[in-house]
Amino acid sequence: MHLQWPLWFSAPPLSFYGKADYDIKPSKLSRSRHSVYISISNANNMAKEKINKGSSEDEELKIRKAFVDKDWAQIKSSDSWVIFKVMSEFVEGFEKLAKIGPCVTIFGSARTDPHHSYYKIAEEIAFELVHHGYGVITGGGPGIMEAGNKGAHRAGGKSVGLNIFLPHEQKGNIYIDPEKLISFDYFFVRKVMFVKYSQGFIVMPGGFGTMDELTEALTLIQTKKIGRFPIVLVGREFWGGMIDWFKQVLVGEKMIDADDLNLINLVDSPDEAVKVIDDFYSKYLLSPNF
Repeated sequence: MHLQWPLWFSAPPLSFYGKADYDIKPSKLSRSRHSVYISISNANNMAKEKINKGSSEDEELKIRKAFVDKDWAQIKSSDSWVIFKVMSEFVEGFEKLAKIGPCVTIFGSARTDPHHSYYKIAEEIAFELVHHGYGVITGGGPGIMEAGNKGAHRAGGKSVGLNIFLPHEQKGNIYIDPEKLISFDYFFVRKVMFVKYSQGFIVMPGGFGTMDELTEALTLIQTKKIGRFPIVLVGREFWGGMIDWFKQVLVGEKMIDADDLNLINLVDSPDEAVKVIDDFYSKYLLSPNF
């Protein structure tokens, strides 16, 4: 986006870079300086309006574009390229993860502060998992994901990060083994890697992304598309309301069977979470799910 700044001003105002506007008091300025202040304020407002307008226009363009018919040349030049990009992500994921051994994936919010109790619990769970012979996989970002990788790194175990490119430019955290960091453009490819190479899911408190991974795993197991593996929700206070809704509404309305709830284990402590994983595999051979 090219913004037309006033000719007398050599650079965009500080607010354009996410900083505060210039702290200039008109009452302390001469008439000429006051006019400069007004011009700077106007430039700031114009920049904000153009950025907001640009965002709305981008969204509208995407919606309109979805309804436009494509000819064969357009399909070959765009959709075909996407196919090869998707294939390349699958190939890289399979090659790097094929020999990592038994791992458990830890999910949770990217917004969790390092001082939060959820962060500390996730770190301790990862630490204990390594001591019980598992590697740890996370989404590779900050928050709970960072806590999981940090715990695995601290214990000297395998620390895997499956990062995703997002508009806010999520980067891999510093606790991932360098050779075990993979970045994806496509969520669905990344989700295949989580399921294929995980022997269990530890689900910490999180938002839509965490819910997406949880329900994906439950659906695949329920429909027998993959073998069963342990799914552990950590935090009775956080997840309890959702479980009650499952029982009262989903089971009550016959949207799921009561037995489907047995796929979920609800715990509070790191020891309980790791015990669920250990107990499940005490009678099974560890192997990928596909």
